[in-house]
Amino acid sequence: MTAIKNSVCVITGGGSGIGRALAIELVGKGAKVVIGDIVPEELQETVQLAGSNIYAYDLDVSKMDSIHAFKENVLREFPDSPLILFNNAGVNLASGYFMETPLDDFEWLININLWGVIKMTHAFLPHIYQRKDGHIVNISSMLGYAATPRSSAYCTSKFAVKGFTDALKVELLNSGIGVSSVHPGGIKTNIIRKSKLSDHLDENQTWNLLNKIEKKSLTMPAKRAAEIIINGVERNKSRILIGKDAKAVDWLVRIFPDTYFKLLENLLKKI
Repeated sequence: MTAIKNSVCVITGGGSGIGRALAIELVGKGAKVVIGDIVPEELQETVQLAGSNIYAYDLDVSKMDSIHAFKENVLREFPDSPLILFNNAGVNLASGYFMETPLDDFEWLININLWGVIKMTHAFLPHIYQRKDGHIVNISSMLGYAATPRSSAYCTSKFAVKGFTDALKVELLNSGIGVSSVHPGGIKTNIIRKSKLSDHLDENQTWNLLNKIEKKSLTMPAKRAAEIIINGVERNKSRILIGKDAKAVDWLVRIFPDTYFKLLENLLKKI
């Protein structure tokens, strides 16, 4: 079991979405919360909503110097407390099919969604390991075990986050440190609205499609997603699925590993 009360919970991407919801819920459960984000205004909004026992610092998870500065702030404030790291920061890219996707855009997403998780973990794990206490929580996705068309960069990053997390689970077995991968389905956040669009796409057509996906697919409130994540961490679950869609797709992949993608593509055509 991982104790939330009196732990220090570090959350990347804490300015909005699941990160903000996690911060608010964790403060309510008696944790001390440290959030980082690239948007200062959103950080301060989260601080105001959470109320107390929350600290906010600028953080760009794609840059190692920003991560080091963030870590120094956290460890200066809380040098001896049990630490739970929530690697939550992530972005979305609308780029069409892989052959159309500019490699610069692909790299931009990987630097945040994958390298951000790896770099944050590399920065904080020595402190966690020294205490033989704590938990690492990496937010992957339903698209971290099931691929969909026109999302090659996002799927690559989230599959890789799952693989990286599984490797950590093996290495940290019997260490006293919990490790969890989290796989949300459609959660009501701004991730689609904040998508980066590749230059070659028709802007109006792309936003119309993204708005349809958001309306039909992002249905679970972020608060509920945060509650499920926290419950899974407290129970030391190694794999946390969020939503009926995530569970249904997981079942689909397990039963039809060679053909599930055809079924998903047919479902997506109906959006």
